[in-house]
Amino acid sequence: MDKIKVGIIGATGYVGGELIRLLSNHSNIEISALGSNSFVDEYINDIYFNLGENYKIKCMENDKVIDNCDFLFTALPHGVSEKFVIDAVKKEKKVVDLGADFRLKNEELLKEWYGVNFLDKELHENSVYGLCEIYRDKIEKADVVANPGCYVTSISLPLMPLLKENMIESKNIIADSKSGVTGSGRALSLSSHYTEINENMVPYKISSHRHTPEIEQNLSDAVGKEVKIIFTPILIPVNRGILSTIYCDKKGSVTIEEIHSKLTNFYKKDEFVEVLSLGKVATIKHVRFSNKCAISIHENNEKLIICSTIDNMIKGSAGQAIQNMNIMCGFKENEGLSSIATAF
Repeated sequence: MDKIKVGIIGATGYVGGELIRLLSNHSNIEISALGSNSFVDEYINDIYFNLGENYKIKCMENDKVIDNCDFLFTALPHGVSEKFVIDAVKKEKKVVDLGADFRLKNEELLKEWYGVNFLDKELHENSVYGLCEIYRDKIEKADVVANPGCYVTSISLPLMPLLKENMIESKNIIADSKSGVTGSGRALSLSSHYTEINENMVPYKISSHRHTPEIEQNLSDAVGKEVKIIFTPILIPVNRGILSTIYCDKKGSVTIEEIHSKLTNFYKKDEFVEVLSLGKVATIKHVRFSNKCAISIHENNEKLIICSTIDNMIKGSAGQAIQNMNIMCGFKENEGLSSIATAF
């Protein structure tokens, strides 16, 4: 079988670099085009030396990538991707967008939280939200997939099945999510400066983080009515990883054993979601450098406490994007994503 030619727009950011690293282990594709605004005509291995001396692919202007690939990843800030996606779809290319442009189905919410409007309403209607384990059947038929936010993935995966099965209350859900600094992107900023984050933990955008409406959209979809959540992101001094500690109320007389059984059975066929045995605690080291989400279930009287961990650069970004590509193209879902977490 001929390999699919893959292009990446925004290839020199952290997410783009991680896409290249992971796709280099994919047997069904070849990377044919890398786009960048800042590094046009420079070799990618001069930007990411981990790729090795022989990885000689030159970066081109972003708008030239589409004509040089069959499948496109867009790894760009919000409000920038859609024009490229429109062009790619016109040229019959499939796309996974790793930005926020297609994540929210409500245009007013997108405008409120991101300050942008839909450029092509029909394209938004036809795009599919790419939380792989939940929307796999829709992803299989999609031309455009919106890759979920990293915090959103860690919170949605444990909560959506429990809400759908009426095992937890939809009110008073609280998520405290701690993330490594790679989530802030490659651009320099004071908040991710070494002396600011080292030996420190920094809550930020309290009650105003842009992933909030995306989380609420997913939870509302699962239960069939509007769900609100209290969500606090916290920056911690590690490179990668997210640990979301989620607090919610058990429904009626439902036991922790029943909840654990339901969640375990829901994901029993999913390679990339692991529900740990009762008594174990999910940590970042369960998932670091893997495409896995590890979930542990705990209780305090009527409160259910869920620990959900992902690598924000893989399951929270590049890895889930490749998982989406695999589903869209009919590849094995774990192709290029089989590496396990590192122990240290």
